[in-house]
Amino acid sequence: MRSLKEALQILRDNRKLYLAVNLMYYGLVVVGAIVTWLNPWLQASLITMVQEGFETTLPGVVEAYRGSQFLSAVVQTFSLNFFLGSLMVITLPACFFPPAGILVGFLRAFLWGLVLAPTTPQFGLVMIPHGLTLLLEGQAYILAVFAACRLGQVLLWPASVGLTSRWRAYLAGLRETALVNILVAIVLLISALWEAFEVIYIVAPIAGAW
Repeated sequence: MRSLKEALQILRDNRKLYLAVNLMYYGLVVVGAIVTWLNPWLQASLITMVQEGFETTLPGVVEAYRGSQFLSAVVQTFSLNFFLGSLMVITLPACFFPPAGILVGFLRAFLWGLVLAPTTPQFGLVMIPHGLTLLLEGQAYILAVFAACRLGQVLLWPASVGLTSRWRAYLAGLRETALVNILVAIVLLISALWEAFEVIYIVAPIAGAW
């Protein structure tokens, strides 16, 4: 509980940075969507690539959803999003070079816009329940990017954490990153619960009716 309070305090103490990351992330989603609306063929190609990639590299996740295995879908979705989608591609690179994690996080936002823009009425209907998933999951990745930005900030300006040594500031930044990742995990767990529910019990019946 104490660690959770500390993580929330980090957000409160750096609310302007947190807001800026939110605006940039969701702004890039919109930009990606505009690109897709102007080039509809691009979305079709990307969706095919994504589907083939999931079926080839993550067959367990695909089978969990196709088989309506709710708990399995939740566990696998959370594991994929937290350990791979957040820790491995945003947090870990940021620990060595903060801009790397930041760029990966923002690139994902742009790709989301390309792939998930509601370009047809049918797709738009599916995106109504899936929109909450994107908001929750996006918020988790925003938190991960925020932590990467904050790590870069304390390295450039150690005084922001009351230190003069960059090494000590780096260690302090890593601690903040670990604390913020508690929030990332909580949000991704909630997101996985909703995503499994909406895909299995809402989206699948809608898609099956077409």
